[in-house]
Amino acid sequence: MEKALQHKVFESEEIKNIFIALGVTIGTEDDSKELNLSKLRYHKIIIMTDADVDGRHINTLIMTFFFRYMKDLISNGHLYIATPPLYLMKKGKIEEYCWDDKQRREFAERYAGGREDSIHIQRYKGLGEMNAEQLWTTTMNPDVRTLRQVTIESATEADRVFSMLMGDDVPPRREFIEQNATYANIDA
Repeated sequence: MEKALQHKVFESEEIKNIFIALGVTIGTEDDSKELNLSKLRYHKIIIMTDADVDGRHINTLIMTFFFRYMKDLISNGHLYIATPPLYLMKKGKIEEYCWDDKQRREFAERYAGGREDSIHIQRYKGLGEMNAEQLWTTTMNPDVRTLRQVTIESATEADRVFSMLMGDDVPPRREFIEQNATYANIDA
């Protein structure tokens, strides 16, 4: 996406569909590159991808698109990321969803003395592995879901990070990943 010329991005049917679905346009009579949000249909745009590393990669690609071509949606507080669970843990009649490995281990400690072999663990590799009720209960129900609002604290730093993550130069990307690995959920 970083390498794509702007006109190629806007020729993509998928990108056109995003603009149509959101009700936004690029272009006015005064400036053909100006984003027009006057007919924005939704004030909460939610990116919902798998909870694993692949899903996070897709989140990064989608956020790069919004940062590069619809930054005002982020600046105006319209962009969010859904947080689906990674696991459903069961021990007897007790069921809990866990969003990361730390929560999974805590469940095992609490209900099985740390032994996961006596717990039923359902790992969701994708949203498609959840039934409709589970998806509603954990990720879509506005009363209980957790959304993370996408914000820009420093446009310069965000631009640098997106360029580095999407660019061809591997060493800085590797260094960034290694420095931030303690904050990531590793999907092995």
